[in-house]
Amino acid sequence: MIRSDRNDNRGVQISRQASIDPMTATLHEVTFGPGCPDTACDALAARTGLSKSSIKQAMIKGAVWLCRSKSKPRRLRKATTILKAGDTLQLYYDPAILAVSPPIADCVRDLGHYTIWFKPAGLLTQGTRYGDHCSLARQVEQYFKMKRNVFLVHRIDREASGLVILAHNQPAAAKISGLLQKNRIEKEYAVWVRGDLTQSPSNGRIDLDLDGKTALTRFRFIRYDPEKDRTLVHAQIHTGRLHQIRRHFSHIGFPVMGDPRYGRGNHCPEGLQLVAFRIALDCPFGNGHIEAKINLKGFET
Repeated sequence: MIRSDRNDNRGVQISRQASIDPMTATLHEVTFGPGCPDTACDALAARTGLSKSSIKQAMIKGAVWLCRSKSKPRRLRKATTILKAGDTLQLYYDPAILAVSPPIADCVRDLGHYTIWFKPAGLLTQGTRYGDHCSLARQVEQYFKMKRNVFLVHRIDREASGLVILAHNQPAAAKISGLLQKNRIEKEYAVWVRGDLTQSPSNGRIDLDLDGKTALTRFRFIRYDPEKDRTLVHAQIHTGRLHQIRRHFSHIGFPVMGDPRYGRGNHCPEGLQLVAFRIALDCPFGNGHIEAKINLKGFET
């Protein structure tokens, strides 16, 4: 970590540069005192050595944060924002992340208060400190031209693809979250696992604690592919633990194909073979029974 403290006639109190990853990532942090007339873009360009165009792109893609008074840090996208005494700017700069062109999500159903989206593999559900241009949440904001708020009520792994519900106001977020907590939203996943799962004694149920908490996954056999020694199953989770499906199938000796984290001998050039292909719920806003379902090549029954 490289740290330098200084005062100058533009009111800078602290300027800090921390190396996050020696290969690419750097955190630039500047806190301002009285008498600082700088705009956010000018201030960061002057104190980081980066070009203004690079700063602006980082701001647009959500890598710049403003910490003001007792408020929570927020992404700062407007380059001409005038700084105030006590403001701190944080730039989480990783050119490799900022250069990524993310896959594009599709809107499957628009129910007004909430929407259902297909998230492709490789797209984050929400952003990180280093930006949000590679996230579903940001794409949805831009899809609606910033005229709808976006509330995440559940998510799926970056490596996985599938259906995700997004709420657009607080009442919708509360109602859909309540349905999820009561297991009143059906989420079904198509999963290819390594090996002949039909020979497993699991009998369609995996009831193994994860992280010290109960976790239940139910599944049904669709077919076994002897040529590739893999089994297609449809799974439903009755608890929402981290990477639950991936960890559960790995624990019983049948890891998900293409999973880079759990299991061995399950490499797949097509990536993680797990897709959230069906969502069903009784609409909390009187639109009756809602069902969204997608069919993906390679997961045919």
